[in-house]
Amino acid sequence: MIFSFFGKLSEWIKRAWPLIPATLYLSGFQIVVFVYLGTLSLSDQARNIDFPSIQPIVELFSDKYFRQALLNTFLFTLVGTPLELLSGLFLALLLYQSFFLRGFIRSIFLIPLAIPALVTAMLLYILFDYPGGHINHLLIGNYPPLPAILDQPINWRGSAFFAMGISLLGKVWRDMPISMLILLAGLNSIDPELFDAAKTMGASLRKRIFSIMLPLIIPAISTVLLLRTVEMWKEFIFPYILAGRYRLLGTLIDFYYYDVGNSHKAAAVAMIMVLCILVSTFLILRTMDLLQKAAFKR
Repeated sequence: MIFSFFGKLSEWIKRAWPLIPATLYLSGFQIVVFVYLGTLSLSDQARNIDFPSIQPIVELFSDKYFRQALLNTFLFTLVGTPLELLSGLFLALLLYQSFFLRGFIRSIFLIPLAIPALVTAMLLYILFDYPGGHINHLLIGNYPPLPAILDQPINWRGSAFFAMGISLLGKVWRDMPISMLILLAGLNSIDPELFDAAKTMGASLRKRIFSIMLPLIIPAISTVLLLRTVEMWKEFIFPYILAGRYRLLGTLIDFYYYDVGNSHKAAAVAMIMVLCILVSTFLILRTMDLLQKAAFKR
């Protein structure tokens, strides 16, 4: 029995060997980061708070900057994740059927991925600048023969609603192709004969979509929701460039670390961000698992 166990262990090591170096590297790096992050977030040398103490994290919730950033990030994630899912699903459905120049159109949809996020953010900054941005010039009629819509330019980035909206626009446009590719792969894995059989039996388009297509691509939808939610929670570039003082958790870490000079507070915000990501991941996986089971019971 012992020889059998060691034989199976040896066989498993041989199969997993190509992944072991990468696993050790990623795991080791992650452990170092989390240990250092936990040490900083659960202590504060300037105030003689020794490790481990939850006092820095508890006190963080009384900080108005943190509470506002947490709310902004929650709303940013709550709105942005479904937008990326729906836009990616729409483009995937467009590319699902074969048509002339399908490969060329798919290449056009992938263009946002080829543009660095910082470049996209700066382009949006120029477009929505105040008062001389191109959008303002367009709205006040400086591009004839287009008529004037407004009498005066809008300070887009001077409003939390518009600043976050522009940041969300850039984020969704930049990452939309990733969602499209994942969902398109899920659609391509469905046997076309299922749709043909359902159509022959008189199933409507709505029935085919909600009873066949969506249940079968739930794993792809789960992947998109998981990846996009993590990205939304830790977003930095677009709100940093376009939202300014209207901070998310990612930009608040930068504010506490560089502007305030408090690395312990910055680490506490990072730790809470990690906890939010873990909770969101659990809820998404659990919800999608229940939806998949319910869909196949129908």
